[in-house]
Amino acid sequence: MSITVKIDLGYEFAVKSAAADVFAVLSDVPESVSHFPKVEQLVDLGGGTYRWEMEKVGTAQVNIQTVYASKYTSKFDAAKGTGTVKWTPVKGEGNALVGGHWKITGGAKSTAIELAIEGTVDVPLPGLMKMVVVPVVQGEFEKLVEKYIDNLIQRFGGEV
Repeated sequence: MSITVKIDLGYEFAVKSAAADVFAVLSDVPESVSHFPKVEQLVDLGGGTYRWEMEKVGTAQVNIQTVYASKYTSKFDAAKGTGTVKWTPVKGEGNALVGGHWKITGGAKSTAIELAIEGTVDVPLPGLMKMVVVPVVQGEFEKLVEKYIDNLIQRFGGEV
């Protein structure tokens, strides 16, 4: 028996880097992921597909490890200073399905960035624990993503 936890996050922020520099980091999956906290291992499955293996969270008795794979595609229009990095879930890899996108829009002195993430995580615990588990998993995922954004903001010279 397991509990399915829905994840739906959205963020917008602006940084002090050129759009091309932001795109170069965000479209390079290993480079981008190096800024994400608590990633135990990122496995290149080929063809733009990567498996994320997160560190275990919880106690010795009750813990979960989120593992999932996503296929990445990216494009950049240098003339417009805009770009996207998209990822779609790959079924059959781990206990989660995660998709989302980065949208990058360059300005005169800064770059606007939009991040959207949605997916599901299956937690191998009895349904009776749903009321406790769902907010904990959602909160932990949100904290990790917010730390990731903070790390990227520092990488890009600060927020505007």
